[in-house]
Amino acid sequence: MWRILLARARQGQRTIGFPDEPPTLPDRLRGRPTLDPSRCVDNCTACADACPTGAIAAEPGKLALDLGRCLFCTDCTSACPAGAISYTSEYRLSARRREDLVLGDNGDALAPRQRALDEATRRMFGRSLKLRVVSAGGCNGCEADVNVLGTIVFDLGRFGIQYVASPRHADGLLVTGAVSANMRLALKKTYDAVPPPKIVIAVGACAISGGPYIGHPEVEGGAGAVVPVDLYIAGCPPHPITILDGLLAMLDRIPPSRRAT
Repeated sequence: MWRILLARARQGQRTIGFPDEPPTLPDRLRGRPTLDPSRCVDNCTACADACPTGAIAAEPGKLALDLGRCLFCTDCTSACPAGAISYTSEYRLSARRREDLVLGDNGDALAPRQRALDEATRRMFGRSLKLRVVSAGGCNGCEADVNVLGTIVFDLGRFGIQYVASPRHADGLLVTGAVSANMRLALKKTYDAVPPPKIVIAVGACAISGGPYIGHPEVEGGAGAVVPVDLYIAGCPPHPITILDGLLAMLDRIPPSRRAT
């Protein structure tokens, strides 16, 4: 027993200091893109043509990128001869409204994403939020990053947020996957089983828009096609810190120093 306690003492603190401290992120992280249409030449649309999900709209002197469709695959940056699109290490990729995920010039359209739930709802869920996770046809990428939040490194439970087995014990749903036709009824029944008031969180490009399966006849095109969505967390898959940041921002638990400007 003493050896176990000594080993644990030597290990030290394993839980990260986020959100009070800035997160440590890998150098290869592909975060929020920035757009510089001034670099576009000769009405070039190479980036839009290369995008597999139609996330980019390119017009003379204008660029727009829908993070809800973006797979962060960098096909656009490889195709662009002028470097008009580049990826940063900005991990804050969530929005309360679907339209706030569309970036304009300089990629600065995400400022409104810090809007939290209304005060009455925050009072209800701010200290204890139980979520039923629904994998509605995902590849297990988003699911893995959702699950890892329960480890000692992120320790989602310290914020009062927990995953539960039954929708009847939940305050809302956390949905991953493109919502296949076979999962439509299951998602709707799960949503109906959650007692009101309830919230829905769509995690990843598939759950937001259908991801790489956009337009496929066997895909509903994201959670919003079946249930109302209260929070969108972009990425393919989003980094665990991105998911955690979105959840805490929704509950108004992000310190002012860590908020996007």
